[in-house]
Amino acid sequence: MDALLVLLAATALGGCVFLPWMRRRRAVQQTRQGLVVAADPMAGYGFVPLDELDVRLPGPDQELDDALKEIRRTHDWRPAAELLKATGDDWELRWQRVQTLAGSAAFELAREGAEDAARGDGRRSGGIWLRTWRLESPKDAGGAQTHAQFLVLQALRDPGSQDFRMILEEARTVCREAALLAPGSPIPYITELAVARGLNDRPADYEELWSKVAQRAPHHMGAHLAALPYWSEKWHGSRKEAEAFAERAAAGAPENSLLPALPLFAVYEHLPEANMVRSLYQSAVIERAVEGAHFALGQAPADHPMAPHVRHLLVWFLVRAERYAEAMEQLRLVDGHVGAVPWSYGRSPAAEYAAYRALAIAGWEQMGGTSAGFPPEGR
Repeated sequence: MDALLVLLAATALGGCVFLPWMRRRRAVQQTRQGLVVAADPMAGYGFVPLDELDVRLPGPDQELDDALKEIRRTHDWRPAAELLKATGDDWELRWQRVQTLAGSAAFELAREGAEDAARGDGRRSGGIWLRTWRLESPKDAGGAQTHAQFLVLQALRDPGSQDFRMILEEARTVCREAALLAPGSPIPYITELAVARGLNDRPADYEELWSKVAQRAPHHMGAHLAALPYWSEKWHGSRKEAEAFAERAAAGAPENSLLPALPLFAVYEHLPEANMVRSLYQSAVIERAVEGAHFALGQAPADHPMAPHVRHLLVWFLVRAERYAEAMEQLRLVDGHVGAVPWSYGRSPAAEYAAYRALAIAGWEQMGGTSAGFPPEGR
């Protein structure tokens, strides 16, 4: 049974654990405790059960949630248009909402397309509200922004397909239409960052595109997260270039900014594949990046739209560093929503998040913590 628990823990965390026997034994004990709590996370801690975790969003947004429910009920685009109109030029929030609306349309298309194929009638009804939005209100900047992001998501579903470049070229065209409809908005240019990455734009061309983002929203956290992968070694740069980009942004961040957390994302992008050794997560580089994220969260507004993204990645790092009390505090603030890196990189975001949550609870209790003492006094 112990061996099975070790296997389950290793599988849930997406890697192989090469640790001494005593540490494996302790991990088994922690995982056993954590899996029991994960089965009923509401007991004492107030955490959300696995099957109720929201994979669409990193954190709560009631207005967006209401709009999505109305869209599902009516298949009408107007709730989305009204939501984005009300969002105005809150660029961080608008970027988050455009991504989620586009993701909802892409999910509907994929799900209903599969159902249509099963029926054999060839109908493709998924996401029809977005197509109708573009047809009935072609000059609506919100519709164009959502359509562009939708196309990017469609392309990235299968980067190896013959249609990959064609869809991204179409996305670039729609990005530029959206930019003309709202000249002061950075949103179309942020979406185009992913297009440029997928189409292998030269660094000089990418820098020119980035300058258009920076002119409109120089300290936009979402834009920096969208730009960072281009400079990583997985795409068109290197670890040194990605870290330099993140460090520059952090160093030039104004007060109340989340940009000091950006180096943590750069570190995550360049972790080795076999990265389960605790000492790695207690290294000076990672500790400095973690502290930068803590600092950013401490100075940014509590309701910053991008704060949940930082908190989710912190949970991942803190659990691996065995800083369980800190991980529990972040879990308290984000639990219920799992639409963020690193969970969104996995096949089952909710399950991966729940596995880390279980390990955090197990570690917390091994340190003497209890549900009665959670959250700690003063938090």
